[in-house]
Formats: sequence, C-alpha cells, structure tokens
Amino acid sequence: MKTSALSVLGRRTGPPPISWLMQTALSRPKLISLAAGFTDSPTLPIDISRGVLNRILRSPKTGRPALQYGITTGETNLRRLTARHLQKLDAAGVTSQSHSWKQVMITGGSQQLLYMALEALCDEGDLVLVEDPTYFVFLSILQSRGIRARGVRLERDGPDLAHLETVLQRLKKSGELPRLKAFYLISYFQNPTGVTTRFEKKRGILKLLKQFERAAGHPIYLMEDAAYRELRFNGPDIPSALMVPGGAGRVIYTGTYSKPYAPGTRVGFGLLPEPLFTSVQRIKGNHDFGTANLLQQLLAGVLETGLYDRHVAKIERRYGRKARVMKQALTKHFPPNVEIWESGGGLYFWARLPRNISTGVKSKVFQAALKNNVLYVPGELCYADDPARRKPDHEMRISFGSASEENIREGIKRLGAVLRKFLL
Repeated sequence: MKTSALSVLGRRTGPPPISWLMQTALSRPKLISLAAGFTDSPTLPIDISRGVLNRILRSPKTGRPALQYGITTGETNLRRLTARHLQKLDAAGVTSQSHSWKQVMITGGSQQLLYMALEALCDEGDLVLVEDPTYFVFLSILQSRGIRARGVRLERDGPDLAHLETVLQRLKKSGELPRLKAFYLISYFQNPTGVTTRFEKKRGILKLLKQFERAAGHPIYLMEDAAYRELRFNGPDIPSALMVPGGAGRVIYTGTYSKPYAPGTRVGFGLLPEPLFTSVQRIKGNHDFGTANLLQQLLAGVLETGLYDRHVAKIERRYGRKARVMKQALTKHFPPNVEIWESGGGLYFWARLPRNISTGVKSKVFQAALKNNVLYVPGELCYADDPARRKPDHEMRISFGSASEENIREGIKRLGAVLRKFLL
C-alpha cells in the first residue's frame, strides 16, 4: 500500500524559504529583519483606497458589478488602462501593436502569471534558464513542478551574453535543447541583486534565443519579470523587451500593482503572445474564474484618476531615502572587503563576501547574525541547482523595504559587527 495519497507534485513541493524566514522574524520580537521583501507600511495608500472604494460602492450601478464575478482575463477597463500604462512606461504610443490591451491578462499578483505560464509551457523535466542568482520563490516553483533550471551568469548590467551562448551551445550538444522552454529574466532592480538589464542586452538575449529555436524545434520565450520597475528612484527608465523589434511574439511580460501600490490588493498582470495567451486563459479559468473583481475596480479607479501616479512618485522618494540611509550605514559599518552592489531602485542591496566566507543557513555567519538579532537572506537560496557549477555561498540579500530608518541603521550596525569578527 502507498504510504501517501499525495501526488508527485504534492510530495515534491517543499516549504518555501520565505516561510521560515518570516516565521523566524515573527517569533523573535527583538530581531531586526532585513530579509523580507515587504513594502513600506507607513506609505500604504489607505486614504486613496478608501476614497475610491467609497465611490465604487456608493451606488448600486457601480457597486453591484464590482461585487459580482468578473471575466477570466480581467476587467476590460483595467486591461485597457494597464496597456496604456505600459505604453507610457515604454514611450510606445497608443498605437503600439506590442502593447495591445487584448493581450493583457489580469492575475492574482504577478506570481500567479508566472506559475500559469510555466503550466502552459513546461512538462516535468523541461528546462528554464535563470539569472545566476535569481528570485528564490521562482526557483521553488520550478522545483515543485519538476522543471530543471540552468544558470546564466549575472553581470552588473544584466546577464552575461557570452555565457548565455555557451549554455545554449552546451544544451544543443547534449541534446537537451528541445527541453528548453524559456529564459526567466528579472529585468528591473533585480531580486536579489538590484541589477537592471540594459536594453541592448535584452535585444541580445532575444537574438540568441531566436538563433537556437531551429535546433530546439519550438519557440523559446523570454519571461520578463518587471515587478520592481516602478520602484525607481535613480536613473532613467529602460524600455521593456517588448520594444525589441520582433520581440512581442517571444516576450512574456509580467508586472504587478502589488509592489508600487499595495501588496494587499494582490493584483498583477501579464502581456502574453499567442498561442500562450489562450492557453493561460484556459488554465486561469480552472484556477479561479478571474481575479477578485472588487480589487480590479479599485486599481482601475486609482489609475484613471491619476491617483496611482501620484502615489508611485511618493513611494519612489521614500525608497530613495531609505536606500541612502542603508548605503550610509553599510559604508560606516561593513568591512571594506565586502563588495556592495548598489541599485537605483527596488528594495535590495547585494553583498558579496570573500569566497572563503560562507553566509548560508548553516554557516557561522548566519548563526552569529541570528544571535545578534538581525536577519538577512542567505545568497545560496537564490541560486539554481545547476550541475555545471558549484552553488555560491558567500553572498547575502539585504532589504530596506519594510524596515524603519532606525532599524536599517541598527540592523546594519549589528550585521557589520558580525562580519567584522569573521573578516578582520
């Protein structure tokens, strides 16, 4: 008799690393968490949301539809507003065919879109390329679904194109290229490193993927995760991969209103080419019939009134200040032989220690940090299980998103004291 009635997926799925990181923070009131990628609570738009919801619910004409089921692909007005918003970000103009509202799907956060896209694309044993390092929750999704990952080295301006070509050649030589379905790229203020990929590199990635499609026997998609795009406080915006000529047919663009507006809304979106759009639409119908309609109406309301843009400008200033506070603290308290990757947006700094110093969950550094009541994300969690290289274990992700300025200063001071014991 089988010892479990669970499916292969049910048995294979492990606890997400974020779960125990959050549990550790909640179980120790004196601990300062620089780990969770939460947004800044004091800036959450309570008044804006109350005003828009009151307006929606004031009349049965608007209130009843908002409290009723919607359609699977999302509320039409929000889809149009989302397409227009992307066109504005990309300076594409309202006639851009690569930003058609008909290819926009509204989802329960961008993570749902990523999950459904993988359901539509990948069978167990298929391959997805990821940045080295990458978003560890995405790695958990791959692990759960039995999808293999291969890492592409990350440079300060995006993936290493020469290494990407090497990985593709290696897969072609081994006969595994037909199993490759996509390259997952966090293109703006990457989680965990803060890196933003240059537009020229996006063009180069799509060109290389296209070159290997004949040998693969099918399209190879670029999954562009732009969750942090609007949390920019330094430098110019960079066009999405949708703006690469011919890219629209190969780009799965995912975004979210959770990070720039409010995580509690859990509203995200994707812009998908056919036949993927239709396949994901059907899968979403099995998931939930459609994202919560009231929350979609809330987002449509803040977008069309201009309240959304004003709120985003406010939080950009807020995160810029918190990033400066963290940078000053890092400069003051961290040993000089720790390499710091600074970003112009997002929620994170990336710290690289000398290679002989482990920062992993079982390391002396991590345990000493916990003892000193400060928590970070060990860099090892952000690397795929790739047989082509040894998983790095000398880095850490440090977040300034949810911590107060006081806790940022004190947390970095505590963490710096720990590192100095091991590095000086």
